[in-house]
Amino acid sequence: MRIRKNNDIMDSEDIELIANCSDALAHPARVEIFRYIYSENLSRRTVCNKDLVAAFDYSQATISQHASKIAQSGLIDVQKKDNKTYYFVNIGVLGRYLNAVRKLNEV
Repeated sequence: MRIRKNNDIMDSEDIELIANCSDALAHPARVEIFRYIYSENLSRRTVCNKDLVAAFDYSQATISQHASKIAQSGLIDVQKKDNKTYYFVNIGVLGRYLNAVRKLNEV
């Protein structure tokens, strides 16, 4: 009897991560918002609600809903200070997501 070796390099954690992050980025507005936060963070600038409202032609409520969906996936971290909400890309989660997506091609 031969024992098959499991060559599947994706585990359930990778699959869950791909599903959650892909769902968070499944709307064009959320992709734009995520890219804006990422770009600003790379330039060492903080991003708060008013920055997002100024950068996009969406209402504050719409931006908050989209940012909340991205935050639920873990792709961004949210920090509240006084009456402002600041957004930061979670590089660790982004890296794990990108690595998991690469594994999709390795069957």
